[in-house]
Amino acid sequence: MTTTSTPARAAAPAPRAAEPRPAPVRRRRRPWFLRRENLSATVIALPMILVFLYFCWGPIVRGLVMSFQRTNFVTDPSWVGLENFTYVLSDPLLPTAVGNTLVYGLLCLVIGFPIPVVLAVAMSELRTRGGLYSALAYLPVVVPPVVSVLLWKVFYDPSPDGLFNTALGWVGVDPVGWLNSTDSALPSLVLEATWAGAGTNVIIFIAALTGVQSELYEAAELDGAGIWSRIWHITLPQIRSIVVVLVLLQIIGTAQVFTGPYLFTGGGPNNATMTVLLMIFNYAFVNGDYGAATALSLLLALVLAVFAGIYQLATRKVTRA
Repeated sequence: MTTTSTPARAAAPAPRAAEPRPAPVRRRRRPWFLRRENLSATVIALPMILVFLYFCWGPIVRGLVMSFQRTNFVTDPSWVGLENFTYVLSDPLLPTAVGNTLVYGLLCLVIGFPIPVVLAVAMSELRTRGGLYSALAYLPVVVPPVVSVLLWKVFYDPSPDGLFNTALGWVGVDPVGWLNSTDSALPSLVLEATWAGAGTNVIIFIAALTGVQSELYEAAELDGAGIWSRIWHITLPQIRSIVVVLVLLQIIGTAQVFTGPYLFTGGGPNNATMTVLLMIFNYAFVNGDYGAATALSLLLALVLAVFAGIYQLATRKVTRA
């Protein structure tokens, strides 16, 4: 019997050593404004960006440089370093101007801020002719600021025949020297500013109130809550983020008040209405010292920027709640 032997299997080849892969070539990513899909938008927007930088940030940079120079735009400027800041900070009129500006801002905040809230809530409660009342509330904003100041200057006529003094005479009150008294000049400016600027906040608050759910008011009315209780527990908490932003904008705006003090009193009587911005104007266009004017402007901008940052940090929890 013949036997057939099976052929031996060939030995398996030894596994090859893994060849190292070449390192991937990282392509340098182009900036987003140079990518193909964004290139056309960049080309279209570039001229507008350059114009904005030139006319907006250009004067800011130029003013920053001028704050370290002595210049009157006629002779060549000379570099004086921090001399302008020292001169401005040592001006004996600066504490008076800062104090008047702070008092003006506080009065505008205490008197002028609650009025738009009350008017907006009252108008939102009206069932008819709400648009008419909104237009009437916004009408003073349409009047140019200079015209508004000149109009109220006639109202503030200190003679017995003045409009406001005539109304006071009807109730037996003696005439008041509205703009001629150091005690009443600044509150008189606040009264005009409140009348002229309240309309904008009224419209903003009315728009914010439209976002408040009506079911909240209906539930509060069923529980017997009155109008003031609904305002305190429903309206104000619902619009608190708007209130926080408007308070910041109003404080920044009142810190830069100029038109009223300049046209009403020119800073008088006895510097009772002298403000920081009016001092800047006098430095530049009365004394011809543009270096001191830009130095005080820079200090005001820094103070407002620091205040805005602290205010945002302090109210962060309120806006997120």
